[in-house]
Amino acid sequence: MELNDLTFQGPPVDDIATLDKLPSQLRGLLEQVNGFIQFGGGLHIRGACLSPDWHSLAEVWSGSLALWKIYPVLKKDDIPFGQDAVGDQFVLRDDVVHHLSGETGELSSLDCDLFMFLQSAQDAPVEFLSLNPLLQFHHEGGQLQPGQLLSVYPPFCTAQAGSKVSLRAISAIERIGFLADFAAQISDFPDGTSIEITTRS
Repeated sequence: MELNDLTFQGPPVDDIATLDKLPSQLRGLLEQVNGFIQFGGGLHIRGACLSPDWHSLAEVWSGSLALWKIYPVLKKDDIPFGQDAVGDQFVLRDDVVHHLSGETGELSSLDCDLFMFLQSAQDAPVEFLSLNPLLQFHHEGGQLQPGQLLSVYPPFCTAQAGSKVSLRAISAIERIGFLADFAAQISDFPDGTSIEITTRS
């Protein structure tokens, strides 16, 4: 498979313990290229590496930022192999790719395996990966650097986001932490609930 528009490639594999636990498709991919970023930050596939921490698959699978510990819908064996520009996660469960909404903590199957997922991303990245926020950010003169995600205000799951959102680049680890905290706080709210979001200056 030809990977288009790569803007970052991971370092050589140095986390053999993680690599050995992966299913064959993902392990084979990371043996060829140890994770990457495409489309100016639109898709990030994590690698079997000890650093940088934002690129480490182990960090979000079994490390200090293990996603199954902060998103109740995830299982310990789910593999959070990638993410999009705003911090929604792509997870392998029984060799099927699932999409985890960072804002709401909702998990949905994409009904495809890893290679089908990657091929769909190559064929129609804007539509398949919902890259419009990233395109807006680029249009406004912004660029995501490796290790960054888009912070979105107000969150997409709110009614206020229907008009326009404000976008800025922040640390990927900071973004994931914010999203998990936000999802936990709104998890018991019914649709239509009014919420107040306090931002740090």
